[in-house]
Amino acid sequence: MENCKLTVDADGILLVEIDVPGQPMNVLAPEVFEELSAAIGQATDDARIKGVILTSAKPGVFTAGADIKTMVSSFDTGMTELQGMAISQHLSRMMRRLETCGKPFACAMNGLTLGGGLETALACHYRVLADDAMVGLPEVTIGLLPGAGGTQRLSRVVGIEKALPMLLTGQQVKAADALKMGLVHAVVPASEVVAKARAWLLGTPSAVQPWDVKGYQIPGGAGPCSPTAFRSFVAGTARIAQSTQRNYPAPLAILSSVYEGTQVTIDVGLRIESKYFGKLFADPVARNMMRTLFIAKGAAGKLTRRPSEIEKSTVRKVGILGAGMMGAGIAQLSAAAGIEVVLLDASIEQAQRGKEYSVQLAEKLVTRGSLTPDKSQALLARIHPTVDYANLADCDLIIEAVFEDRAVKAEVTRKAAAVLPASALFATNTSTLPITGLAEAFPRPKDFIGLHFFSPADKMPLVEVILGKHTSKMSLARALDFVAQVRKTPIVVNDSPGFFTSRVFSTFIHEAVLMLREGVAPALIENAARQAGFPVGPLAVGDEVSLALQIRIIEQNLADGMPRTAHLDRVLEVLRRMVDNFGRSGRRGGGGYYEYPTDGKKHLWTELQTHFPPLAVQPDVQEVKDRLLYSQALESARCLEQGVVEHPQDADLGSVLGIGFPSWTGGSVSFIDTIGLPVFVANCERLAAAHGERFRPTAGLKRRAELNHRFHATENL
Repeated sequence: MENCKLTVDADGILLVEIDVPGQPMNVLAPEVFEELSAAIGQATDDARIKGVILTSAKPGVFTAGADIKTMVSSFDTGMTELQGMAISQHLSRMMRRLETCGKPFACAMNGLTLGGGLETALACHYRVLADDAMVGLPEVTIGLLPGAGGTQRLSRVVGIEKALPMLLTGQQVKAADALKMGLVHAVVPASEVVAKARAWLLGTPSAVQPWDVKGYQIPGGAGPCSPTAFRSFVAGTARIAQSTQRNYPAPLAILSSVYEGTQVTIDVGLRIESKYFGKLFADPVARNMMRTLFIAKGAAGKLTRRPSEIEKSTVRKVGILGAGMMGAGIAQLSAAAGIEVVLLDASIEQAQRGKEYSVQLAEKLVTRGSLTPDKSQALLARIHPTVDYANLADCDLIIEAVFEDRAVKAEVTRKAAAVLPASALFATNTSTLPITGLAEAFPRPKDFIGLHFFSPADKMPLVEVILGKHTSKMSLARALDFVAQVRKTPIVVNDSPGFFTSRVFSTFIHEAVLMLREGVAPALIENAARQAGFPVGPLAVGDEVSLALQIRIIEQNLADGMPRTAHLDRVLEVLRRMVDNFGRSGRRGGGGYYEYPTDGKKHLWTELQTHFPPLAVQPDVQEVKDRLLYSQALESARCLEQGVVEHPQDADLGSVLGIGFPSWTGGSVSFIDTIGLPVFVANCERLAAAHGERFRPTAGLKRRAELNHRFHATENL
């Protein structure tokens, strides 16, 4: 066998070691399941075999779940609900053969165990887990439910109330907690898991699962009369509907699968699970989430955009210019990655305040037990506040994170350049100012690049890597190496006003401003955005960004060559009225579209509708949602056509991870594919006729629609 090594010892114990070649982790592709099925058949038919141990030959990991790339390819070749259901039923039949074949199976999980790996373990009669391992069923995070018995067996092993949090959130459980909740039978060091499993098999093992014994009852009960039924299912359905706005079908399908499946026999429950799995597997939401959040994100994390001919580099010491919120966050994540940090600002007090951010965060992590006191002290010792540019002299990398002003950035760039070694890479954290222009203040433009972090930098996963006109391949490679070093996900874009993320994100805010001006009720704008899947409404986001800053950004972009349009003039008109006439510049200015009472929850400014009177007849909520979604998707398509971003996958990652485009869509470009090119273009034409030329589809998009040529093709996975 290619993926599983089988050996039988003198005591009749069959050891099955999963070892998928060419993979750092075992991925359960169809061929792996087929080999496991063959092993089950051998154990059943060979009288010499007294019991079976399933384990992994790879250190630190049992299995990391299913092969998602294969799953996405299956969808794109026309997967139907019935076909998806058949896949699940095939796996369920295999697991039932395992647990009913009459031979005891022990699972020795020597490390991380996720998805189908945990489902396989749950079908085994005995489970032992490494004491430093984690287990979980993360299928909900890719729009699916566990399709090999996970919803049914987990509920029967630990009870419904303990199973649902794992199923509905995809959370991973530590070994000690897995033992406490009854998910595993034993926890031992990784080096002892096989021996522990073997000892159980050589004792008095049972080859019958509890749920196959007459009179078995699920821990805590099941069905509508169980003590937790209302909390788990009635209230649970309401909570999920509110949090997901029903854009994500998987959580509700999981609730239904557990509720229905736990009231019947395991075999009927498995058929119920397969039915819901088939529905989800054929749904584009699952395809979108798998393709963007796992395939594209995984590829970006592996630095697929990095020039392969250049040797890998490591940053030893980074200098950060500016100790404000952004600089402090970059300092924190750099120090956490083991990098020495010089944190420079105009005064030592400002620089020290920047370090204080890391001090406070480290204290919280120590309190939670996520960081030891020794590691906390070591992390903080790596951050060196200063006002002296001479302290930058031996830095490998400089990240400029000062105020978004060309003159200020040019000044600190020149001061840093005067002391830097010729080998240093210089990066600017600008979110809107073209890189090529900023590079003029640096003597080596080829070593100048953009690294656009998102606030808060230590928490947000994305970094937009921006190439200036003269940025070298070497600089791109080094920048990407640093992004990987601090464990962030990069996308690579080309220079232009606003780059990709800021340019696309601005359409979200601008469209809301235009709707407000037209008389669309502010509450309708905000609620429609949340119903569409945006984490925060555009008016609330506008307050956080600052209305005054938005004015400055638009004016800068226009000065940098962005076309001046009638809709931009209307946006500026509203912003200037808010700032100049009403004195409302945003949250930090005391209030903008929202009020921020010190003793209560923020709420929309009561006078907003006085100054922007609402229409007597409000638009349909779907129309508002379309305007917010289509404006960003169309701008993303323009960025692809203009070469600002070169790959649809980067556009999707940037929109989801960077600016909060709803993840159920897979991203702003996947949204177009999901709608379908012809329908998307037709809807854009309708929106353009109703609301303005900004919605007019490009000539390239029209050609794509005529050919029905999707941005994402199966062969590109």
